[in-house]
Amino acid sequence: MWGSSGGYLGIAAITGDENGVAIISVSDEGIASTEIPLFLQIAVQQLQEYFDSKRTDFTFLLNPKRTEFQQKVWKSLVNIPFGKTITYLEQSKGLGDVKAIRAVASANGKNPLWIVVPCHRVIGSDGSLTGYAGGIWRKKWLLEHENPTTQQSLF
Repeated sequence: MWGSSGGYLGIAAITGDENGVAIISVSDEGIASTEIPLFLQIAVQQLQEYFDSKRTDFTFLLNPKRTEFQQKVWKSLVNIPFGKTITYLEQSKGLGDVKAIRAVASANGKNPLWIVVPCHRVIGSDGSLTGYAGGIWRKKWLLEHENPTTQQSLF
């Protein structure tokens, strides 16, 4: 999978059915399929638009299978604006329990919907890029893709 700003992130695997996308993951191994089921085509299209810098949110149906707590945590991730970040502590506070920071971080780590449920937008309290199942280098790439630094002109 290529982004418009260059760089290979890996092969995305999308799993789902007529009820929605259940899993989007990325790995360094695999073979890209040219046969995409009709009910997954919108997800593939929207992800490509994201990588082409033409999309900042997703509208296709999601259907992840997890616990009620995980669902609550993931729902809060969708509210983080494109190009912005929050800390795990801020996310825990937003969910109403600052003491649940480890459980929130754990739920983020089990997020099955890469990019679409943007756990990559959650960072450490010190601004560090921590805790990303897809690899810190991918988290860094995604954050830079969403908030590219532009060279300022001196003239």
